[in-house]
Amino acid sequence: TWFMLLFCWLIFIYCNHSLRIKKLVYTVIFAGVFQALYASYLSLSPDIISPLFSYKHTDRAIGTFTYSNFLANYLALCLCLGIGVLISELKRSANDNTQSLAQTLRDWAGILLSSKIVLRVSLIIIIVALILTRSRMGNSAFFIALMVMSLLALFIYRQKPKAFKHLIISFFIIDLIIIGAIFDVEKVKQRISETSIHSETRDEVVRDSIPLILDKPLLGSGGGTFYTAFPAYQSEPFSGYYDNAHNDYIQFAVELGIPATLALGLLILYCLWLCIATMRQRKTALYQGVAFGCAVAIITMLLHSLVDYSLQAGANSMLFMAILCLAILTNKLPAPKTIKKRRNQAD
Repeated sequence: TWFMLLFCWLIFIYCNHSLRIKKLVYTVIFAGVFQALYASYLSLSPDIISPLFSYKHTDRAIGTFTYSNFLANYLALCLCLGIGVLISELKRSANDNTQSLAQTLRDWAGILLSSKIVLRVSLIIIIVALILTRSRMGNSAFFIALMVMSLLALFIYRQKPKAFKHLIISFFIIDLIIIGAIFDVEKVKQRISETSIHSETRDEVVRDSIPLILDKPLLGSGGGTFYTAFPAYQSEPFSGYYDNAHNDYIQFAVELGIPATLALGLLILYCLWLCIATMRQRKTALYQGVAFGCAVAIITMLLHSLVDYSLQAGANSMLFMAILCLAILTNKLPAPKTIKKRRNQAD
């Protein structure tokens, strides 16, 4: 806990203007691209053992993680921030609906010939690896969150980017359908269609965890103690040993108690509200775009946490904390012009 608090404090102290926020986001995207390339290379090369941790080949990409769903969650969060930055670099115009077809084509040609194409290719690489993880909720949560926030953005954006709708549509058409067909997204669909209550035991873990929550509702059993506290409440050995609840809401309630879990939940919802307020009220394109990406990332994590425990992985929890910090910073930091004026006055 202290480590996370100090990590957030460093982000608040050093990311004190738009340039540093942009550098932080691009660093996250670079890390996501590295993980995506590494995981895709190993997944598509069954005869190669991982040079970093000597992991053997599996049908689902894992990268440097021990669990494919951890990688899926990490890539989805990186992808959300990447989309946010890409949106922030689109041109804005109050007369978006009146522009001619020729102007629209010129705008798209400008995107293809600019540095934005490098960012767009990077996002495609991350999506390829996300599909190769074969994660059901990892893929579903991302695309559901993107669809929900995109529809919401159409109503709350004060000044929408020109190509906003086309960009979002391209993610579903190019990335999900075309890229997905190339890298066999049907396997993800098959895993989703074959999922049933009878074949899954995660719901039974949730069921058996509820008495544990009710016995210690205020303080819980202690942080990181689920694997020692749960066996005493497990009604039957339905799937062997569970060291995590496969549901972050249940696990936080078991370990930390209901009040602390509700407080953490309210903090996340507050950051989500700040993202929406930033998109509606701020005029700085970078802040609006990053806020959009943070909102998609928060909804993705809220959905994925229903069936998995990504917040128990250090890399994922640190990245999610950075996203919450960015949600606050993009709402509270002054506009870049205001910062320059203050520096000139100080000089």
